[in-house]
Amino acid sequence: MFQLGKTIVSDDIVKKDFLCNLSACKGACCIDGDAGAPLEKDEINILEDIYPKVKPFLRQKGIDAIEAQGTSISTEEGELETPLINNAECAYVIYDENDVALCAIEEAYNQGEISWKKPVSCHLYPIRVTDYSEFSAVNYHKWQICDDACTLGEELKVPIYKFVKEALIRKFGEDWYLELEKVAKTL
Repeated sequence: MFQLGKTIVSDDIVKKDFLCNLSACKGACCIDGDAGAPLEKDEINILEDIYPKVKPFLRQKGIDAIEAQGTSISTEEGELETPLINNAECAYVIYDENDVALCAIEEAYNQGEISWKKPVSCHLYPIRVTDYSEFSAVNYHKWQICDDACTLGEELKVPIYKFVKEALIRKFGEDWYLELEKVAKTL
């Protein structure tokens, strides 16, 4: 691990390779698991504000889940997350013609309906950020459903930090990312 400003970063972020392989996994990270996507406090209002523009992109199951639970939820532990459909897939999941899970929020963004891409936790994946009082931990979240992404990343030699460059800059800023690149050259 190494420190960059007020972050502690896992070496895996620069040493391991990763490149999403949607044709292999079919977007399983949006479907599998037992929780919605982690949300930051400021994203709650954003989701509420953009919901009317995202709604036309959603499946009826997603609309029903959001209208029953809200555009976001707070767990018993106080964690903020996207709502789920029947405790399974994210309520914002849609499917393309190849049955690949996609994000309705990102689809609305791609079609120019909104200016917010998606929750930063989704944008950062496979990186997970845990905020503590004095620092944030930046870690690689290894999940078996992403084995094909690891294989493709290795084949094409794409380190995790380069795969999620845009998201890291969004989360921590361009100066932080430039420092990360410097450290990566030394490891």
